Amino acid sequence: MSSYRTFVDRLRNAGISPTDSEELRLQKSLLFFATGLISLASMVWLLIYWQLGPRFSSNLPFALQLLLVGNLLVYLKTLNFNAFRLIQLSLFLFTPFVAQWSIGSFITASGISLWALLAPIGAVLFIGTRESGAWFFAYVFLTALSGGFDYFLADLPGNLQPAVPERTAAFFFALNFTAVSTIVYLLLRYSDSEKHRAQRRLQEAHQLLQVEQERSERLLLNILPAPIAERLKNSKEPIADGFAEVSVMFADIVNFTRVAEGLTPQQVFAMLNKIFSCFDELAEQYGLEKIKTIGDAYMVAGGLNEARSDYSEALADMALEMCRLLRHDFSINEMHLELRIGIGTGPVVAGVVGKKKFIYDLWGDTVNIASRVTSEGVPGVVQVDQRTYWRLRDRFEFDEGREIHLKGKGNRLVYRLIGRRAAGTAATA
Repeated sequence: MSSYRTFVDRLRNAGISPTDSEELRLQKSLLFFATGLISLASMVWLLIYWQLGPRFSSNLPFALQLLLVGNLLVYLKTLNFNAFRLIQLSLFLFTPFVAQWSIGSFITASGISLWALLAPIGAVLFIGTRESGAWFFAYVFLTALSGGFDYFLADLPGNLQPAVPERTAAFFFALNFTAVSTIVYLLLRYSDSEKHRAQRRLQEAHQLLQVEQERSERLLLNILPAPIAERLKNSKEPIADGFAEVSVMFADIVNFTRVAEGLTPQQVFAMLNKIFSCFDELAEQYGLEKIKTIGDAYMVAGGLNEARSDYSEALADMALEMCRLLRHDFSINEMHLELRIGIGTGPVVAGVVGKKKFIYDLWGDTVNIASRVTSEGVPGVVQVDQRTYWRLRDRFEFDEGREIHLKGKGNRLVYRLIGRRAAGTAATA
């Protein structure tokens, strides 16, 4: 039963395999279509000829039917398209000439050899323009051979041609030209419609590919800054850039481990995702570059791109907004969490490490200082190093600097950021 279903499926799909190219699909479909047209036309031709003319033997048309269908069945069994194509084209080419020779001359057979023109035309459609030349040459050769026989044998004594009424001969001349022209037209029309259908499939596939490409682009841009993503796509060279001045900020959730102990993993994830998603929106709003999240810590930097020159100010504004958000918006901060925020400014090295599951990251003393300033901070307060303070003091207010010990860095001056300086007020030295 399964083999029968397989055979029926092959018949319905013209023996087309899912791995076939679009061109091969079209060739198989066209040859199936041509086989059906010629099988039907040859039987109709014979019936009409019997009605209007001599009783031409049905052996040849019947044999043609058997050969065409038999070759088709063998192909559906073996799926050897090259052999199937060669045999069908050979039948298209030779059978009309054999029929003409058995009836008589070109005139008495009403130019039935014209049907052989379907072989070179079919070769163009089923094989290709270059390979069709041999089939056209064979058609011209057989036509010239038939014409030569008719010319030299016409006046020989004892050469008796079957008596075919002129009306019948004229009618079948018109019928043969009409039938062949119709089949050629239908094949070309079918070929064109199938090509348009294939083009639509390709366009749909191209659109799906574009959608997937855009999705991949968005995913890549969610991982890497746009310039870095572009460089990574266009080059296999390692990406590592030095920056003389970059501001780096860490935001650490206070007592997160203790708060998370009473929550399920899903609740912990939902809480972090809600808070950090808001931070992502702020980073985009202020033209800053989110670097990564490390557990309950959030890292962002300014000065890695040319989005804005006042990146330290933007980072300070973002830090203040983050504190305000967690302090007042309890739809985001249901657990009333607080942040420690630290900002450091100085040289860094930025780049992409590895080939798989890569990440864009920053290295250098500036990163370490920003991390230490954060860990030594006070909940709900933004703390900055001295270099950041010098960049911001004209536009922001700070508490008096205080000296703290940073692990691995010694004693350093740090300043607590209060907020934007009111217009018209000047910083004190």
